[in-house]
Amino acid sequence: MALPLRYSLGHLWQRRLRTGFTVGVVAGVVLATSLFTGLVSSLRRTVASTGRPDNLIVLRKGATNDGSSLVSLEAYQNIRHLPGIARSSDGRPLVSPELVVQPFFRTSDGGRENVLVRGVTPVALEVHDRVKIAAGRMFQTSHGEAIVGRRVAGRYVGDTLGSELHFGRSVWKVVGLFESGGSSFESEVWVDVRELANDTRRTPPFSGLRVRAAPGADLEALARRIGADPRYALEASPEVDYYAKQAESAKTFYGIALGLAVLAGVGAAFGAANTMYASVQARTREIGTLRALGFSRRSILAAVLLESLAIGAIGFALGGALAMLAAVLITHALGGVAFGAATFSTNVVALRVGAFDLAVGALLATAIALAGGLFPAARAARLKPAEALRHA
Repeated sequence: MALPLRYSLGHLWQRRLRTGFTVGVVAGVVLATSLFTGLVSSLRRTVASTGRPDNLIVLRKGATNDGSSLVSLEAYQNIRHLPGIARSSDGRPLVSPELVVQPFFRTSDGGRENVLVRGVTPVALEVHDRVKIAAGRMFQTSHGEAIVGRRVAGRYVGDTLGSELHFGRSVWKVVGLFESGGSSFESEVWVDVRELANDTRRTPPFSGLRVRAAPGADLEALARRIGADPRYALEASPEVDYYAKQAESAKTFYGIALGLAVLAGVGAAFGAANTMYASVQARTREIGTLRALGFSRRSILAAVLLESLAIGAIGFALGGALAMLAAVLITHALGGVAFGAATFSTNVVALRVGAFDLAVGALLATAIALAGGLFPAARAARLKPAEALRHA
């Protein structure tokens, strides 16, 4: 014979103060864990969503990112005419020569951060077709103009529409803001590649190339052809693979998050166990009476364990709701969370707590409830009716 559900839940209300304290501890653990895993998930999502499956990225052999690569003008001119490369409506090869630098920008609060400035040509908007001008217009070449990603707009001095950015040896007028579906491009500033090369006195003038393969073309064959040319020592890889490798650094953060969650969970489990032991101790006579009335040990165990799981569930619901609210408030107030990227620049990430992050919180809350309730429930189930009534 099973005890009714209201028996277990009713005892939570009778011990409101102790129950509330334990719920608060569980909620705090869920809040911190969900926020941290949400931050790591947001970083991975931002970086991994940057590439296109039919784009190749061409870098110098051995380079791990744009910032450590050099590509000559001659190599660019040769590669852009290879068969298998897509063309625009007016017949231009969809090959985007790009140069990246990482100058310091002044933040609005007086600090300094490295920001990735990408030199491009107008064809970049076709190669990176998820990049859209959200306000203003595209820069004009040789006019000292810049466009700024949505995530960094307003974060730095002079990076708002119509303002002037000071970096390198030049002053750049911001004429447009762009979006790219939440990808890491939104943490960049784009200018004319030749102006940027002249400003930084870079020779060769490019860091790398982004190449769009024609529909139906063999992407791997095109990559092999680019890499096989002994004159330039270049290698080409799918853009999605390149950004997937950049996102691998987030695995370390996941390990840290889980380690912290386990440590916090152990403390919360002790708190839950203390609450449940106190509950069992206060109900010794009551449990003995229930056993004398014919309720089995299994029913007693299930009832006490259900109380602990209810504490975990309430703590998860509260902590999960607070985590989602905190993510919205942090993103709104700060414009995102800044991470150091593989290119030694700042990547601004929109913090979002997703289903996976909440699932980690739910799993942790359940583990806390089970660990904290199992031994008190087993103690209650082992009480013998006569001894319980005599002891009380």
